[in-house]
Amino acid sequence: MVSPVTVVKCEGPKLVPFLKATCVYFVLWLPTSSPSWFSALIKCLPIFCLWVFLLAHGISFLGAHSSARKILAGLIFSSLGDAFLIWQEQGYFVHGLLMFAISHVLYSSAFGMKPLDLRAGLSIGVVSGLSYALLYSYLSGPFTYLVAVYIALIGFMGWRALAGVQLYDDLWTWTKLSACLGAMLFMVSDLTIAVNKFCFPVPHSRAIIMATYYAAQMLIALSAVERQDEDDPKKIT
Repeated sequence: MVSPVTVVKCEGPKLVPFLKATCVYFVLWLPTSSPSWFSALIKCLPIFCLWVFLLAHGISFLGAHSSARKILAGLIFSSLGDAFLIWQEQGYFVHGLLMFAISHVLYSSAFGMKPLDLRAGLSIGVVSGLSYALLYSYLSGPFTYLVAVYIALIGFMGWRALAGVQLYDDLWTWTKLSACLGAMLFMVSDLTIAVNKFCFPVPHSRAIIMATYYAAQMLIALSAVERQDEDDPKKIT
């Protein structure tokens, strides 16, 4: 099993650009009331850095590991979603929703369908159902169905990430734990967006949304690299 110390030593320096870009976003804290291409760039920059983080492992890495390719594609669609949401008040919220829905499908595929773990699926299903029940009375028109589909997709992604951990069987790896934590944080981020947009204002919503979102994407990207390490006996400690 790859130790956390090994992961930090190997991958930590490559994440420095992402961490710096994230700090830039929070330091500048550009107002959402004045959307611009510059604010879109600042918001997307941390995700661009995660592209580079994966690409830094080489084309052969991406060519050999389908999960890494899918996660890279998910990051690309996520950055498009980020850009659309900059202009959500101008009518591009649904476009952003679609981009992130595609990202969740790609991440789910990267996490795989084994083990199935129906208990994990039931747990996520209950959480997803309660989340939709909370939102339902506030939704109207197409959002009644769009939000339901989106919750189902992100819930499915969360299930596949959670199912891979297998804590009770002592079969977990840092790869799977990273993916699981990333998926759970993504769910927290998106639920905060939904509650803040459709139900009632959430205190410090933007800080909560972006902090959990960036952490989620970093952990999911990191899980792709750890999958490569698991396949390489020389890196197992």
